[in-house]
Amino acid sequence: MKKNVLIIGAGGVAQVVAHKCAQNNDVLGDIHIASRTKSKCDDMIASVREKKSMKVEGVLEAHALDALDIEATKALISKTNSQIVINVGSPFINMSVLQACIDTGVAYMDTAIHEEPNKICETPPWYANYEWKRREICAEKGITAILGIGFDPGVVNAYARLAQDEYFDKITDIDIIDINAGSHGRWFSTNFDPEINFREFTGRVYSWQKGEWQVNKMFEVGKEYDLPVVGKQKAYMTGHDEVHSLARNIEGADVRFWMGFGDHYINVFTVLNNLGLLSEQPVKTAEGLEVIPLKVVKAVLPDPSSLAPDYTGKTCIGDLVKGSKDGKDREVFIYNVADHKDAYNEVGSQGISYTAGVPPVAAAMLVATGEWDAKTMVNVEELDPRPFLAQMSKIGLTTWIRDEQGERQIF
Repeated sequence: MKKNVLIIGAGGVAQVVAHKCAQNNDVLGDIHIASRTKSKCDDMIASVREKKSMKVEGVLEAHALDALDIEATKALISKTNSQIVINVGSPFINMSVLQACIDTGVAYMDTAIHEEPNKICETPPWYANYEWKRREICAEKGITAILGIGFDPGVVNAYARLAQDEYFDKITDIDIIDINAGSHGRWFSTNFDPEINFREFTGRVYSWQKGEWQVNKMFEVGKEYDLPVVGKQKAYMTGHDEVHSLARNIEGADVRFWMGFGDHYINVFTVLNNLGLLSEQPVKTAEGLEVIPLKVVKAVLPDPSSLAPDYTGKTCIGDLVKGSKDGKDREVFIYNVADHKDAYNEVGSQGISYTAGVPPVAAAMLVATGEWDAKTMVNVEELDPRPFLAQMSKIGLTTWIRDEQGERQIF
């Protein structure tokens, strides 16, 4: 049984991970939190203590770490005797942390695909550019590496596998729909790291359709969905991580990702983008200072973690899957609904951070007990979804289905 967890990162998702690991430390053992800014880790530990999240008495420590420094990360893994690393830091550090885990022989998981700071929207499939190049060495060394184990990517991948296993003989379409129907009360803000958020939307929109990659522009293709709890919502086809693994692992299915945006967000985004303020390439000011416009925008926007106290409303994220079963066409929507205020009351983070932070802890528990200790590199849809969805339900996120029988909870 693997025990002792090192959490890398100190944002809103990391806060959820810290609380959930603490709530399940009878399974996960010692908990260590590391970030470049140790004081942020200290604040998370104070939150865990304040809310009495620790299930049993145990180790809960903060550490300063530059996770781009592979040797420093390896040293911290060894010092803390960690056997599972949950990487919820910036996607820029993924490959460095993964390499440290490979070198030290410990399990690795992240919640988003690796990115290079000076590159946006690389050639698909995105995982093949970085992570999948380490698949062979993970298999050779018996290293468990679970890629993209947030909600999307992550839970939605498990939903796709569940649909394939239990609800369809043949899948023709997987449309992943991500709607945030909540309100944070600010004039404008992103719900997670602005730099990462905007990078998702400034490149080409890739979808997998008719057996090949299709390319669109952001906000070019929109559709209205009538969803459980949140009702009718406008969503736009967007590029996203899970499309790039599901396209390979769910044979014969067209795969698209849709995210909800209000008109105000689209207007602000369009102005910033047209002015060049979302560029990741450095420019020089009249005073000779070299700056990266995207980082300047990030610096002036609210810290996403500061939104949590005022956030109200709900999220709805799921897979609309079409295909056939027993010779008949069918359509199902497998989904979760989360509440921003409930998330804040429990762990001090808003609902989007909550939906991203619960899944890696559920996965870590399955790695600890051996059920998901794959001893190779996998995307989530390559694992049995049932124990994962059952564990998620126990620790905070339920799974529902809408089909010809109506709506009901299945996990």
